[in-house]
Amino acid sequence: MLIAGFPAGAWGTNCYVVAPAAGEECVIIDPGHQAARGVEETLAKHRLKPVAVLLTHGHIDHLASVVPVCGAHDVPAWIHPEDRYMMSDPEKALGISIGQPLMGELTIGEPDDVKELTDGAGLHLAGLELTVAHAPGHTKGSVTFRLPETGDVPTVLFSGDLLFAGSIGRTDLPGGSHAEILESLARVCLPLEDSTVVLSGHGPQTTIGRERTANPFLREVAAGGLGAGTTAPRRGM
Repeated sequence: MLIAGFPAGAWGTNCYVVAPAAGEECVIIDPGHQAARGVEETLAKHRLKPVAVLLTHGHIDHLASVVPVCGAHDVPAWIHPEDRYMMSDPEKALGISIGQPLMGELTIGEPDDVKELTDGAGLHLAGLELTVAHAPGHTKGSVTFRLPETGDVPTVLFSGDLLFAGSIGRTDLPGGSHAEILESLARVCLPLEDSTVVLSGHGPQTTIGRERTANPFLREVAAGGLGAGTTAPRRGM
């Protein structure tokens, strides 16, 4: 298994390129703000051919490079239908101006081919088997992608902005809900094995076991708490 990740753009959003091995087909997860160059460098380094772009949610810091990346490789982008509008109207999704001096040159809109994700769907792409879980709370259309354990490689969860090392995604933007994100944590994350590797939208990798012990939000959920709780610190959008 080859998973190459790098932080990109103003918010340090993690973009991942995933393939069975070097020299094979791959998928690209969350090519966000200023990620296109890093994507091309990663593809060249590992001799990879993209077949799809997968989006954990629709915030501009996770999809700002979707149009150029999909266009350069003639591949579709997969997104949950409840976040699809954010491709064409990122400011409506945030309730604020994104600020051109900060964001720089942007290509807003949908790529030529957009496919919609559904909860529980199995995606068979590039020789990979990824399971989609709808995980609202950060946005209405947030999803995670899970790769099953294979050989000596543990299960991998691409959690987007659902779960971070030590924290969770913010819920104060349009479509966010603290109650929903706690329910998503309970349904999507808690059932996973402690050995599951979590690759999130921001920050370092972690494991479900580590977060079950140290993450105050996951501990709250594990204890049966689904109340208002503490507001999560902001990471990304």
